[in-house]
Amino acid sequence: MARRDLSGAVDFTVLERMTGGEDSITDEVLGLFSQQAAMWSPLLDVREEGWRDAVHTIRGAASGIGADGLAAACQDAEAADKAEAPPLLDRVRDQLDTALADVAAYRHEIMLRSLRG
Repeated sequence: MARRDLSGAVDFTVLERMTGGEDSITDEVLGLFSQQAAMWSPLLDVREEGWRDAVHTIRGAASGIGADGLAAACQDAEAADKAEAPPLLDRVRDQLDTALADVAAYRHEIMLRSLRG
């Protein structure tokens, strides 16, 4: 997996501007995003009391790294009534999976650059 595997779900220029293009900081932020996703994604179910908090947290993290599609999906789910939320949460999970794949590819690219010196 490498940069060629990016789907475009994450606009990494957003993150690079925040980190000044510093690979180590970019990688750290992307690692934190992945950890947040792992922690909050099990709550993306209306049967879970904290589902709306999970969506809100993922939305903020997504915005911070340039995952605008994921952030928009989260915004829609967060604003929905509980009865309307299940298909919107499915969309959040799909967008999250795509963003995480892009994050993995980008982090792999960072790792390759570090090996090249």
